Amino acid sequence: MAVIGGDGIGPEVCAEALKVVAAAGVDLATTEFDLGAARYQRDGVVLPDETLEELRGFDAILLGAVGPPVGDTSVPPGTLERGLLLRMRFELDLYVNLRPFTGVLGSIAEGADFAVVRENTEGTYAGEGGFLRRGTAHEVATQGSVNTRMGVERCARFAFELAARRPARRLTLVHKTNVLTFAGDLWHRTVTDVAAEHADVSWDYNHVDAACIYLVEQPTRYDVIVTDNLFGDILTDLAGAVSGGIGFAASANLNPSRTGPSLFEPVHGAAHDIAGKGVANPLAAIHSAALMLDHLGQSDAAARILKALSAQADALSKATDQPPTSAIGDAIAERL
Repeated sequence: MAVIGGDGIGPEVCAEALKVVAAAGVDLATTEFDLGAARYQRDGVVLPDETLEELRGFDAILLGAVGPPVGDTSVPPGTLERGLLLRMRFELDLYVNLRPFTGVLGSIAEGADFAVVRENTEGTYAGEGGFLRRGTAHEVATQGSVNTRMGVERCARFAFELAARRPARRLTLVHKTNVLTFAGDLWHRTVTDVAAEHADVSWDYNHVDAACIYLVEQPTRYDVIVTDNLFGDILTDLAGAVSGGIGFAASANLNPSRTGPSLFEPVHGAAHDIAGKGVANPLAAIHSAALMLDHLGQSDAAARILKALSAQADALSKATDQPPTSAIGDAIAERL
């Protein structure tokens, strides 16, 4: 597997994730790659073509976090997002972004257990759009949302198959069909068609603004949410906040067709303000590593890690002070 520690707390949380994987009895051959804001600041490189080709040969990629410190203008906005993260999603066809959430003790979402399946390579992030008369008083900027039947359908199929494996067997499509009448109509029709093949899964629809309210007021109502790229990005940050904090939020950028490696990363950022202090929460990175093991067929080890992680998360929610980063990794390794 490839390891991209990245910037800020990224290398710290990756180290704890790999520690826990080893404690679970899984032997991984790892290769580290120097990518992120620090690399760009040093030599202006984001993701060389030859590095991308090398990454294609791995079974999986674990990424910590990338980005410069807040206020640092040496890396232009969008450089890493489009040149590194989105490029890997598009080039490696990581068309599903899976983000599971379990509400920790004391959180708004305590007792909730749901997953968001976010379409990961289309929508407004596809880059369709442009400027007209840029820099003038009559400037026009357009940003299109690209949705294909193939892209929506393969995402919907993944979501229904996931829901069918879960006890509740319930799926909710989240969109804004009353305003986004073209993209929303394609999504609704496609999900309706795929649902006909999954009689064992019940499904409903929520507008995205209503879903935001429900995630705060009644998060236990959800089992599997399927949605587009932009809405999924926003909803999962909210879901992380109500589930205990962004430090608990994991993600899997999946190529379910397995034509290349999938990428696993915590949702949080590089958090330069706490980097090197040993106080970062590594649970999201450890959870992401568990998702990686499950994807690689190491389901027993993944399940054991998730059980230990859940116990540790509950312990942290009761603690008056958060233990050091390495101590959290040690505690989960000891539980294993």
